[in-house]
Amino acid sequence: MDIQIVLVLLLVGLVAGMLSGMVGVGGGIILVPCLVYFLGFSQKMAQGTSLGLLLLPVGILGVLQFYKSGYIDVRVVLIIALAFIAGSYFGSRWALSLPQDTIKKIFAVMMLIISIKMLFIDKKHPEVMPQKVSTTGNDPASIKTPG
Repeated sequence: MDIQIVLVLLLVGLVAGMLSGMVGVGGGIILVPCLVYFLGFSQKMAQGTSLGLLLLPVGILGVLQFYKSGYIDVRVVLIIALAFIAGSYFGSRWALSLPQDTIKKIFAVMMLIISIKMLFIDKKHPEVMPQKVSTTGNDPASIKTPG
């Protein structure tokens, strides 16, 4: 995996973790749009990655279905998870020092920006990450290009 992609994944995980810890949302609401719009993931790949990262203990059956269908890249999940843990810690500490109204405004602006982008701005991004990964070979995270 290219070092630039790893750095972007770490940044996404850190920011998502901080915002999640700060405003108390599940990271998927942040991760899915970031993976789709900044890294060119398909919606299914972003959702599967988010599930693998955030809901493994709770959504194990959903994770297994996405994984069997090739929509979870285990390497991506692990990279983002490392940064997400650190981001959650620092974001929650930061949130405790901010007034409640400030946190509400940050959350509202974040949701508004994401909503507007998802509803009205549908830019076509070049594919940076695979749309699906092979889960049938010896290496479950080996890339299988569609087509």
